[in-house]
Amino acid sequence: MTVRTFVDTNILVYAEDADAGHKFSRANERVRELWQSGDGVVSIQVLQELFVTLTRKLGKPMTHREAKTVVEEYLAWRVVENNGALLVDAMRLASAAKLSFWDAMVVQAALSAGCELLLSEDLQHGRRFGKLRVENPFVG
Repeated sequence: MTVRTFVDTNILVYAEDADAGHKFSRANERVRELWQSGDGVVSIQVLQELFVTLTRKLGKPMTHREAKTVVEEYLAWRVVENNGALLVDAMRLASAAKLSFWDAMVVQAALSAGCELLLSEDLQHGRRFGKLRVENPFVG
């Protein structure tokens, strides 16, 4: 059985960064599984952050052209658009769940897409937001 899975920026970055060692291997494996199952979900926010990180924050940054190609590939996944309702819900969630605004945007995007799993290194492994469960693929 497959599960609709939202992928946070950090996991996508590790999947592209061969210098990230075991995190590269694990992230790459999980992302490949999502390509095969067709269950991967991202948001515009995640893709924006991915582009910036790939071109500015890696030890060996990608060119804009290389990063653009990577980002465009993820447009084949289900992509959650930012809109007013998502923004308002994320602001409410940030306060209620004591999350940073940006993390709340990720969680809210995952919830709005009907995801049951959120792959992220930034949020607490095992934490739940309704039916959404956070998994850090590097734990264990």
